[in-house]
Amino acid sequence: NNEKSVPQLLIRDLKFEKKSLAKLMFSPDQENHPSKAPVKYGELIVLGYNGSLPNGDRGRRKSRFALFKRPKANGVKPSTVHIACTPQAAKAISNKDQHSISYTLSRAQTVVVEYTYDSNTDMFQIGRSTESPIDFVVTDTVPGSQSNSDTQSVQSTISRFACRIICERNPPFTARIYAAGFDSSKNIFLGEKAAKWKTSDGQMDGLTTNGVLVMHPRNGFTEDSKPGVWREISVCGNVFSLRETRSAQQRGKMVENETNQLQDGSLIDLCGATLLWRTAEGLSRTPTVKHLEALRQEINAARPQCPVGFNTLAFPSMKRKDVVDEKQPWVYLNCGHVHGYHNWGNKEERDGKDRECPMCRSVGPYVPLWLGCEAGFYVDAGPPTHAFSPCGHVCSEKTTAYWSQIPLPHGTHTFHAACPFCAHQLAGEQGYIRLIFQGPLD
Repeated sequence: NNEKSVPQLLIRDLKFEKKSLAKLMFSPDQENHPSKAPVKYGELIVLGYNGSLPNGDRGRRKSRFALFKRPKANGVKPSTVHIACTPQAAKAISNKDQHSISYTLSRAQTVVVEYTYDSNTDMFQIGRSTESPIDFVVTDTVPGSQSNSDTQSVQSTISRFACRIICERNPPFTARIYAAGFDSSKNIFLGEKAAKWKTSDGQMDGLTTNGVLVMHPRNGFTEDSKPGVWREISVCGNVFSLRETRSAQQRGKMVENETNQLQDGSLIDLCGATLLWRTAEGLSRTPTVKHLEALRQEINAARPQCPVGFNTLAFPSMKRKDVVDEKQPWVYLNCGHVHGYHNWGNKEERDGKDRECPMCRSVGPYVPLWLGCEAGFYVDAGPPTHAFSPCGHVCSEKTTAYWSQIPLPHGTHTFHAACPFCAHQLAGEQGYIRLIFQGPLD
Protein backbone atom coordinates (compact mmCIF):
# COMPACT_ATOMS: atom_id res chain seq x y z
CA ASN A 1 0.00 0.00 0.00
CA ASN A 2 1.12 3.52 -0.85
CA GLU A 3 1.83 5.44 2.39
CA LYS A 4 0.00 8.52 1.07
CA SER A 5 -3.22 6.55 0.85
CA VAL A 6 -3.16 5.59 4.53
CA PRO A 7 -5.64 8.31 5.67
CA GLN A 8 -8.28 6.88 3.33
CA LEU A 9 -7.78 3.46 4.86
CA LEU A 10 -8.09 4.68 8.43
CA ILE A 11 -11.80 4.28 8.97
CA ARG A 12 -13.29 1.10 7.72
CA ASP A 13 -16.40 -0.74 8.80
CA LEU A 14 -15.70 -4.35 9.63
CA LYS A 15 -17.36 -6.70 7.17
CA PHE A 16 -18.89 -9.71 8.89
CA GLU A 17 -18.74 -12.86 6.84
CA LYS A 18 -21.92 -14.89 7.04
CA LYS A 19 -20.22 -18.07 8.08
CA SER A 20 -22.03 -21.14 9.29
CA LEU A 21 -23.14 -19.28 12.43
CA ALA A 22 -26.61 -20.71 11.93
CA LYS A 23 -25.58 -23.97 13.55
CA LEU A 24 -24.73 -22.03 16.71
CA MET A 25 -28.17 -20.46 16.82
CA PHE A 26 -29.89 -23.37 18.53
CA SER A 27 -30.67 -23.01 22.19
CA PRO A 28 -28.79 -25.19 24.72
CA ASP A 29 -32.02 -27.16 25.28
CA GLN A 30 -32.00 -28.35 21.67
CA GLU A 31 -28.41 -29.53 21.88
CA ASN A 32 -29.37 -31.99 24.61
CA HIS A 33 -31.75 -34.84 23.90
CA PRO A 34 -35.10 -33.08 23.52
CA SER A 35 -37.12 -36.18 24.47
CA LYS A 36 -35.50 -36.41 27.91
CA ALA A 37 -35.52 -32.69 28.72
CA PRO A 38 -38.22 -31.53 31.17
CA VAL A 39 -40.80 -29.13 29.76
CA LYS A 40 -39.57 -25.55 30.05
CA TYR A 41 -42.29 -22.89 30.32
CA GLY A 42 -39.88 -19.98 29.94
CA GLU A 43 -37.28 -17.87 31.71
CA LEU A 44 -37.27 -14.66 33.72
CA ILE A 45 -34.18 -12.48 33.16
CA VAL A 46 -33.48 -9.51 35.44
CA LEU A 47 -32.59 -6.33 33.55
CA GLY A 48 -29.28 -4.73 34.49
CA TYR A 49 -27.10 -7.85 34.68
CA ASN A 50 -24.86 -8.97 31.86
CA GLY A 51 -25.19 -12.73 32.21
CA SER A 52 -24.83 -13.15 35.99
CA LEU A 53 -25.08 -11.26 39.28
CA PRO A 54 -21.94 -9.24 40.20
CA ASN A 55 -20.91 -11.66 42.96
CA GLY A 56 -22.04 -14.72 41.02
CA ASP A 57 -25.37 -16.56 40.85
CA ARG A 58 -26.22 -18.50 44.01
CA GLY A 59 -29.21 -20.74 44.63
CA ARG A 60 -32.48 -18.84 44.18
CA ARG A 61 -30.64 -15.51 43.81
CA LYS A 62 -29.44 -15.19 40.22
CA SER A 63 -29.81 -13.03 37.12
CA ARG A 64 -32.07 -15.49 35.28
CA PHE A 65 -34.53 -18.12 36.44
CA ALA A 66 -35.92 -20.97 34.33
CA LEU A 67 -39.47 -22.20 34.99
CA PHE A 68 -39.77 -25.94 34.39
CA LYS A 69 -42.83 -28.18 34.66
CA ARG A 70 -42.90 -29.46 38.22
CA PRO A 71 -42.90 -33.22 38.98
CA LYS A 72 -46.23 -32.61 40.76
CA ALA A 73 -48.63 -29.71 40.17
CA ASN A 74 -48.66 -27.04 42.89
CA GLY A 75 -51.07 -24.49 41.38
CA VAL A 76 -54.06 -23.07 43.26
CA LYS A 77 -57.36 -21.48 42.24
CA PRO A 78 -60.00 -19.51 44.21
CA SER A 79 -62.80 -21.48 45.91
CA THR A 80 -64.83 -20.45 48.99
CA VAL A 81 -65.38 -16.81 50.01
CA HIS A 82 -65.88 -16.11 53.76
CA ILE A 83 -66.95 -12.80 55.30
CA ALA A 84 -65.60 -12.55 58.85
CA CYS A 85 -66.70 -9.94 61.33
CA THR A 86 -63.59 -9.96 63.50
CA PRO A 87 -59.86 -10.32 62.80
CA GLN A 88 -59.86 -13.39 65.11
CA ALA A 89 -62.53 -15.06 62.97
CA ALA A 90 -60.52 -14.23 59.85
CA LYS A 91 -57.45 -15.88 61.41
CA ALA A 92 -59.46 -18.97 62.25
CA ILE A 93 -60.70 -19.24 58.66
CA SER A 94 -57.26 -18.85 57.09
CA ASN A 95 -56.09 -22.38 57.72
CA LYS A 96 -52.27 -22.80 57.65
CA ASP A 97 -52.59 -25.79 55.33
CA GLN A 98 -54.70 -23.97 52.78
CA HIS A 99 -53.86 -20.98 50.59
CA SER A 100 -56.01 -17.91 51.17
CA ILE A 101 -56.17 -14.18 50.46
CA SER A 102 -57.42 -11.90 53.27
CA TYR A 103 -58.90 -8.51 52.37
CA THR A 104 -59.28 -6.24 55.44
CA LEU A 105 -62.12 -3.85 54.62
CA SER A 106 -62.34 -2.26 58.06
CA ARG A 107 -61.61 -3.18 61.67
CA ALA A 108 -65.01 -4.81 61.73
CA GLN A 109 -64.86 -6.73 58.48
CA THR A 110 -62.41 -8.97 56.63
CA VAL A 111 -63.17 -11.05 53.55
CA VAL A 112 -61.16 -14.29 53.26
CA VAL A 113 -61.00 -16.06 49.89
CA GLU A 114 -59.83 -19.66 50.21
CA TYR A 115 -57.81 -21.16 47.36
CA THR A 116 -57.93 -24.84 46.47
CA TYR A 117 -55.37 -27.13 44.81
CA ASP A 118 -55.34 -27.05 40.98
CA SER A 119 -53.90 -30.17 39.33
CA ASN A 120 -53.64 -28.40 35.93
CA THR A 121 -51.22 -25.62 36.88
CA ASP A 122 -47.80 -24.93 38.38
CA MET A 123 -47.19 -21.86 40.55
CA PHE A 124 -43.89 -19.93 40.79
CA GLN A 125 -43.39 -17.06 43.24
CA ILE A 126 -41.06 -14.08 42.95
CA GLY A 127 -40.06 -11.56 45.63
CA ARG A 128 -37.41 -10.10 47.90
CA SER A 129 -38.00 -12.61 50.72
CA THR A 130 -35.66 -15.57 51.08
CA GLU A 131 -38.41 -17.63 52.78
CA SER A 132 -39.14 -21.01 51.19
CA PRO A 133 -42.34 -20.09 49.27
CA ILE A 134 -40.25 -17.77 47.04
CA ASP A 135 -38.78 -19.57 44.00
CA PHE A 136 -36.84 -16.61 42.59
CA VAL A 137 -35.30 -14.09 45.02
CA VAL A 138 -35.01 -10.63 43.42
CA THR A 139 -33.24 -7.63 44.98
CA ASP A 140 -33.18 -3.99 43.86
CA THR A 141 -31.11 -3.30 40.75
CA VAL A 142 -28.59 -0.47 41.15
CA PRO A 143 -27.55 0.78 37.67
CA GLY A 144 -23.98 -0.19 36.80
CA SER A 145 -23.24 -1.65 40.24
CA GLN A 146 -20.26 -3.99 40.15
CA SER A 147 -20.99 -5.74 43.42
CA ASN A 148 -23.99 -6.62 45.55
CA SER A 149 -22.53 -4.57 48.42
CA ASP A 150 -23.50 -1.47 46.39
CA THR A 151 -27.14 -2.48 46.64
CA GLN A 152 -27.42 -3.27 50.32
CA SER A 153 -27.69 0.33 51.57
CA VAL A 154 -30.74 1.03 49.41
CA GLN A 155 -34.12 0.81 51.17
CA SER A 156 -35.88 -1.80 49.05
CA THR A 157 -39.15 -0.99 47.30
CA ILE A 158 -39.60 -4.58 46.08
CA SER A 159 -42.28 -6.46 47.98
CA ARG A 160 -41.16 -9.51 50.00
CA PHE A 161 -43.82 -11.58 48.20
CA ALA A 162 -44.11 -9.54 45.00
CA CYS A 163 -45.92 -11.67 42.44
CA ARG A 164 -46.74 -15.16 41.26
CA ILE A 165 -46.78 -16.77 37.83
CA ILE A 166 -49.21 -19.61 37.10
CA CYS A 167 -48.33 -21.88 34.16
CA GLU A 168 -50.69 -24.36 32.47
CA ARG A 169 -49.18 -27.85 32.66
CA ASN A 170 -50.62 -28.76 29.23
CA PRO A 171 -49.81 -27.21 25.82
CA PRO A 172 -49.66 -24.36 24.92
CA PHE A 173 -48.30 -23.95 28.51
CA THR A 174 -49.87 -20.49 28.96
CA ALA A 175 -48.23 -18.39 31.71
CA ARG A 176 -50.25 -15.79 33.64
CA ILE A 177 -49.06 -13.23 36.18
CA TYR A 178 -50.76 -12.11 39.39
CA ALA A 179 -49.74 -9.43 41.91
CA ALA A 180 -48.64 -10.64 45.37
CA GLY A 181 -47.32 -14.03 46.46
CA PHE A 182 -48.39 -16.38 49.27
CA ASP A 183 -46.24 -16.15 52.41
CA SER A 184 -44.98 -19.00 54.64
CA SER A 185 -48.42 -19.42 56.16
CA LYS A 186 -49.91 -19.66 52.62
CA ASN A 187 -51.65 -16.31 53.00
CA ILE A 188 -51.78 -13.05 51.06
CA PHE A 189 -52.84 -10.26 53.39
CA LEU A 190 -54.14 -6.95 52.02
CA GLY A 191 -54.33 -4.51 54.92
CA GLU A 192 -56.74 -1.62 55.43
CA LYS A 193 -54.63 0.82 53.43
CA ALA A 194 -54.23 -1.39 50.33
CA ALA A 195 -56.43 -0.56 47.31
CA LYS A 196 -59.17 -3.23 47.19
CA TRP A 197 -62.73 -3.59 45.97
CA LYS A 198 -65.61 -5.95 45.29
CA THR A 199 -65.97 -7.00 41.64
CA SER A 200 -69.23 -7.12 39.67
CA ASP A 201 -69.50 -10.89 40.17
CA GLY A 202 -69.18 -10.58 43.97
CA GLN A 203 -65.50 -11.54 44.19
CA MET A 204 -62.79 -9.46 45.86
CA ASP A 205 -59.71 -7.96 44.16
CA GLY A 206 -56.93 -5.54 45.09
CA LEU A 207 -53.53 -4.02 44.33
CA THR A 208 -50.25 -4.33 46.23
CA THR A 209 -48.53 -1.28 47.76
CA ASN A 210 -46.09 -0.48 44.95
CA GLY A 211 -47.86 -2.56 42.33
CA VAL A 212 -46.81 -5.04 39.67
CA LEU A 213 -46.57 -3.46 36.22
CA VAL A 214 -46.48 -5.38 32.93
CA MET A 215 -45.74 -4.32 29.37
CA HIS A 216 -46.36 -6.65 26.42
CA PRO A 217 -44.38 -5.65 23.30
CA ARG A 218 -46.18 -5.34 19.99
CA ASN A 219 -45.06 -7.86 17.29
CA GLY A 220 -43.60 -10.20 19.93
CA PHE A 221 -39.92 -10.16 20.82
CA THR A 222 -38.41 -9.93 17.34
CA GLU A 223 -36.49 -7.43 15.24
CA ASP A 224 -39.90 -5.87 14.41
CA SER A 225 -40.87 -5.39 18.09
CA LYS A 226 -42.32 -2.10 19.26
CA PRO A 227 -42.97 -1.04 22.86
CA GLY A 228 -46.45 -1.71 24.25
CA VAL A 229 -48.28 0.16 27.03
CA TRP A 230 -47.46 -0.31 30.72
CA ARG A 231 -50.38 -1.73 32.76
CA GLU A 232 -50.90 -2.74 36.37
CA ILE A 233 -51.88 -6.31 37.30
CA SER A 234 -54.16 -6.95 40.27
CA VAL A 235 -54.03 -9.73 42.88
CA CYS A 236 -56.64 -11.65 40.83
CA GLY A 237 -54.84 -11.03 37.54
CA ASN A 238 -57.06 -8.27 36.14
CA VAL A 239 -55.50 -5.51 34.01
CA PHE A 240 -55.66 -1.80 34.91
CA SER A 241 -54.27 1.46 33.58
CA LEU A 242 -51.54 2.90 35.82
CA ARG A 243 -52.35 4.73 39.06
CA GLU A 244 -51.43 8.42 39.25
CA THR A 245 -48.39 7.49 41.33
CA ARG A 246 -47.04 4.06 42.08
CA SER A 247 -48.70 3.60 45.48
CA ALA A 248 -51.78 5.86 45.11
CA GLN A 249 -54.94 4.58 46.87
CA GLN A 250 -57.08 5.05 43.76
CA ARG A 251 -56.80 2.24 41.17
CA GLY A 252 -56.60 2.94 37.44
CA LYS A 253 -59.35 2.06 34.95
CA MET A 254 -59.90 -1.62 34.19
CA VAL A 255 -58.71 -2.58 30.69
CA GLU A 256 -61.29 -5.13 29.55
CA ASN A 257 -59.68 -6.27 26.31
CA GLU A 258 -56.22 -7.09 27.75
CA THR A 259 -55.15 -10.08 29.82
CA ASN A 260 -52.47 -11.04 32.34
CA GLN A 261 -51.13 -13.69 29.94
CA LEU A 262 -47.38 -13.29 29.46
CA GLN A 263 -45.96 -13.19 25.93
CA ASP A 264 -42.41 -13.62 24.71
CA GLY A 265 -40.72 -10.32 25.58
CA SER A 266 -43.22 -9.20 28.26
CA LEU A 267 -41.61 -6.94 30.88
CA ILE A 268 -42.59 -7.24 34.56
CA ASP A 269 -41.71 -4.34 36.86
CA LEU A 270 -41.61 -4.94 40.63
CA CYS A 271 -40.67 -1.32 41.60
CA GLY A 272 -36.93 -1.76 42.05
CA ALA A 273 -36.23 -4.49 39.49
CA THR A 274 -37.58 -5.21 36.00
CA LEU A 275 -37.78 -8.76 34.63
CA LEU A 276 -37.97 -9.88 31.01
CA TRP A 277 -40.13 -12.96 30.30
CA ARG A 278 -38.89 -15.18 27.47
CA THR A 279 -40.93 -18.20 26.40
CA ALA A 280 -39.16 -21.48 25.68
CA GLU A 281 -40.11 -21.11 22.00
CA GLY A 282 -38.78 -17.54 21.89
CA LEU A 283 -35.49 -18.62 23.48
CA SER A 284 -35.07 -21.33 20.84
CA ARG A 285 -34.87 -18.55 18.21
CA THR A 286 -32.49 -16.38 20.27
CA PRO A 287 -28.72 -16.34 19.78
CA THR A 288 -26.90 -18.51 22.29
CA VAL A 289 -23.80 -17.60 24.29
CA LYS A 290 -21.91 -19.79 21.75
CA HIS A 291 -23.21 -17.62 18.92
CA LEU A 292 -22.18 -14.42 20.74
CA GLU A 293 -18.75 -15.95 21.39
CA ALA A 294 -18.44 -16.74 17.65
CA LEU A 295 -19.28 -13.11 16.83
CA ARG A 296 -16.68 -11.92 19.38
CA GLN A 297 -14.04 -14.15 17.82
CA GLU A 298 -15.02 -12.95 14.35
CA ILE A 299 -14.70 -9.25 15.26
CA ASN A 300 -11.33 -9.97 16.91
CA ALA A 301 -10.16 -12.01 13.89
CA ALA A 302 -10.74 -8.92 11.69
CA ARG A 303 -7.98 -7.28 13.81
CA PRO A 304 -9.49 -3.83 14.32
CA GLN A 305 -6.77 -1.25 15.08
CA CYS A 306 -6.42 1.91 17.10
CA PRO A 307 -6.04 4.80 14.59
CA VAL A 308 -3.65 6.56 17.01
CA GLY A 309 -1.44 3.80 18.43
CA PHE A 310 -1.95 1.33 15.52
CA ASN A 311 -2.18 -1.46 18.12
CA THR A 312 -4.63 -4.31 17.48
CA LEU A 313 -7.79 -4.21 19.59
CA ALA A 314 -9.69 -7.19 20.96
CA PHE A 315 -12.86 -7.69 22.98
CA PRO A 316 -11.98 -9.62 26.15
CA SER A 317 -13.53 -13.05 26.72
CA MET A 318 -17.05 -13.29 28.11
CA LYS A 319 -15.66 -14.40 31.48
CA ARG A 320 -13.61 -11.19 31.82
CA LYS A 321 -16.50 -8.86 31.20
CA ASP A 322 -15.84 -6.39 34.04
CA VAL A 323 -12.07 -5.80 33.98
CA VAL A 324 -10.65 -3.28 31.48
CA ASP A 325 -8.08 -5.10 29.36
CA GLU A 326 -5.09 -3.37 27.70
CA LYS A 327 -6.38 -4.41 24.25
CA GLN A 328 -9.91 -3.25 25.10
CA PRO A 329 -11.60 -1.11 22.43
CA TRP A 330 -12.70 2.37 23.60
CA VAL A 331 -15.17 4.65 21.81
CA TYR A 332 -15.89 8.35 21.48
CA LEU A 333 -19.64 8.38 22.11
CA ASN A 334 -20.40 11.44 19.99
CA CYS A 335 -18.96 10.08 16.76
CA GLY A 336 -18.54 6.30 17.22
CA HIS A 337 -14.82 6.16 16.34
CA VAL A 338 -13.25 3.16 18.07
CA HIS A 339 -9.74 3.47 19.54
CA GLY A 340 -7.47 1.77 22.03
CA TYR A 341 -7.01 3.57 25.35
CA HIS A 342 -4.84 6.69 25.01
CA ASN A 343 -4.39 10.03 26.77
CA TRP A 344 -4.62 12.14 23.63
CA GLY A 345 -7.11 15.03 23.71
CA ASN A 346 -7.66 15.00 27.47
CA LYS A 347 -8.46 18.62 28.32
CA GLU A 348 -8.12 19.47 32.03
CA GLU A 349 -10.75 22.21 31.85
CA ARG A 350 -13.28 19.55 30.83
CA ASP A 351 -12.91 17.63 34.14
CA GLY A 352 -11.36 14.81 32.13
CA LYS A 353 -14.84 13.51 31.29
CA ASP A 354 -15.11 14.78 27.72
CA ARG A 355 -12.42 14.08 25.17
CA GLU A 356 -11.73 15.25 21.64
CA CYS A 357 -11.72 12.48 19.03
CA PRO A 358 -8.40 12.49 17.09
CA MET A 359 -10.25 11.39 13.94
CA CYS A 360 -12.98 13.99 13.65
CA ARG A 361 -12.39 16.44 16.52
CA SER A 362 -15.88 15.92 17.98
CA VAL A 363 -15.89 16.32 21.76
CA GLY A 364 -17.70 13.92 24.06
CA PRO A 365 -17.42 11.04 26.54
CA TYR A 366 -14.75 8.40 25.89
CA VAL A 367 -15.61 4.96 27.35
CA PRO A 368 -14.48 1.32 27.14
CA LEU A 369 -16.65 -1.03 25.07
CA TRP A 370 -18.14 -4.20 26.60
CA LEU A 371 -19.92 -7.01 24.81
CA GLY A 372 -23.52 -7.65 25.82
CA CYS A 373 -23.26 -11.26 27.06
CA GLU A 374 -26.89 -11.87 28.15
CA ALA A 375 -28.25 -13.50 25.00
CA GLY A 376 -31.87 -13.28 26.21
CA PHE A 377 -31.87 -9.49 25.64
CA TYR A 378 -31.08 -9.79 21.89
CA VAL A 379 -34.00 -9.36 19.47
CA ASP A 380 -31.94 -10.81 16.58
CA ALA A 381 -28.65 -12.55 15.87
CA GLY A 382 -26.96 -9.63 14.12
CA PRO A 383 -23.28 -8.69 14.58
CA PRO A 384 -22.16 -6.41 17.45
CA THR A 385 -22.03 -3.12 15.49
CA HIS A 386 -23.68 -0.65 17.91
CA ALA A 387 -23.14 0.48 21.51
CA PHE A 388 -25.45 1.93 24.13
CA SER A 389 -24.56 5.40 25.38
CA PRO A 390 -23.18 6.24 27.92
CA CYS A 391 -22.22 2.75 29.21
CA GLY A 392 -20.56 1.28 26.09
CA HIS A 393 -22.37 -2.11 26.05
CA VAL A 394 -22.17 -3.52 22.53
CA CYS A 395 -24.77 -5.63 20.69
CA SER A 396 -26.67 -5.75 17.40
CA GLU A 397 -28.20 -2.66 15.78
CA LYS A 398 -31.80 -3.94 16.09
CA THR A 399 -31.25 -4.74 19.80
CA THR A 400 -29.96 -1.25 20.60
CA ALA A 401 -32.80 0.32 18.59
CA TYR A 402 -35.44 -1.74 20.45
CA TRP A 403 -34.26 -1.11 24.01
CA SER A 404 -33.68 2.60 23.37
CA GLN A 405 -37.44 2.96 22.70
CA ILE A 406 -38.62 1.20 25.89
CA PRO A 407 -39.63 3.52 28.75
CA LEU A 408 -38.69 1.53 31.88
CA PRO A 409 -40.25 2.46 35.24
CA HIS A 410 -37.79 4.33 37.44
CA GLY A 411 -38.59 5.14 41.06
CA THR A 412 -42.27 5.63 41.82
CA HIS A 413 -43.44 7.88 38.99
CA THR A 414 -40.88 8.36 36.22
CA PHE A 415 -39.90 6.29 33.17
CA HIS A 416 -36.73 6.30 31.10
CA ALA A 417 -34.90 4.13 28.55
CA ALA A 418 -31.98 2.13 29.97
CA CYS A 419 -29.31 -0.31 28.82
CA PRO A 420 -30.64 -3.85 29.48
CA PHE A 421 -27.11 -5.08 30.34
CA CYS A 422 -26.35 -2.58 33.14
CA ALA A 423 -29.58 -0.56 33.73
CA HIS A 424 -27.83 2.79 33.13
CA GLN A 425 -30.20 5.47 31.86
CA LEU A 426 -29.49 6.08 28.16
CA ALA A 427 -28.12 9.45 27.03
CA GLY A 428 -27.69 11.30 23.74
CA GLU A 429 -30.10 11.82 20.89
CA GLN A 430 -31.02 8.16 20.38
CA GLY A 431 -29.33 6.40 23.30
CA TYR A 432 -26.92 4.39 21.16
CA ILE A 433 -24.25 4.86 18.49
CA ARG A 434 -22.94 3.00 15.43
CA LEU A 435 -19.34 1.89 15.95
CA ILE A 436 -16.71 2.84 13.35
CA PHE A 437 -13.77 0.47 13.48
CA GLN A 438 -10.51 0.85 11.64
CA GLY A 439 -9.31 -2.27 9.87
CA PRO A 440 -5.65 -3.39 9.80
CA LEU A 441 -3.37 -1.43 7.45
CA ASP A 442 -1.54 -4.43 5.97
